[in-house]
Amino acid sequence: MIPMTLGEIAQVVGATPHDVRDPRARVTAPAAVDSREVVAGGLFAATAGARVDGHDYAGVAVAAGAVAVLASRPVGVPALVVEDVQVALGLLARHVLSRIGPTVIGLTGSVGKTTTKDLLAQVLERHAATVATDRSFNNELGLPLTVLRADAGTRYLVLEMGAGRKGDLTYLTGIAPPQVGLVLNVGSAHVERMGAGPADIAEAKGELVAALPADGFAVLNADDPYVMGMAGRTGARIVRYGRSPEAPVRAGDVRPAAPPSSSTSSASTRWATPSRPPPSRPCSGWTRPRSPPG
Repeated sequence: MIPMTLGEIAQVVGATPHDVRDPRARVTAPAAVDSREVVAGGLFAATAGARVDGHDYAGVAVAAGAVAVLASRPVGVPALVVEDVQVALGLLARHVLSRIGPTVIGLTGSVGKTTTKDLLAQVLERHAATVATDRSFNNELGLPLTVLRADAGTRYLVLEMGAGRKGDLTYLTGIAPPQVGLVLNVGSAHVERMGAGPADIAEAKGELVAALPADGFAVLNADDPYVMGMAGRTGARIVRYGRSPEAPVRAGDVRPAAPPSSSTSSASTRWATPSRPPPSRPCSGWTRPRSPPG
């Protein structure tokens, strides 16, 4: 999180301060939606879940070191009151992102997102400061929290993006416009909410590809026809990967997993890769997001 005063945050998210003695007090640590994960200098976002209302833990969060609470009503401790805490988190994340300008890499797919995100982050962090989605925090709350962990030194921001229904990825890419979009596969996850079948799921997942700029990169699974069908939704450069001989980035010499007792790796893979790296440039252009799907 880049340091910001409460007054600056209030201006960005359109909040009304309550019980704030000094609007110059600075938030210097990331935001949290769980009072048990608040760190000194952070911001606590009070959200109402199915079982627990974060507003009930506002005092606990401030006692744990939160500078203030982002809330939808006054809570008796320093608070920035907004109409919608989720939307406000998105606004704050987008503002922070516009000020630090890392390369944003978004990835989605029906299966394998978290594993791929972790592997990608491990590779990138060897080259430059990298922030990646924690656990599976890939929704309208988790993604802003990830962005708010980034600071001026962050070069790569690896964001897992989940889609439970059409429109979700449009919302998430509005908060964090990607320069690189990676689509793993199209399966049957959330089919009951997305439509009749794989084509509907592909339409929803393809929102990530559609959000890419013309100078971005769409990294698509050449072995999945539904994923390759997304190529027509972007003017970005297409990078195909997979086991297909036509894929410029492909896996070869893949062998079955070794027995658990073996000290060898679970698979042996050779990769053929293009030499041009993705660009690093600031994000730009965003409007206030719509309220997320219910």
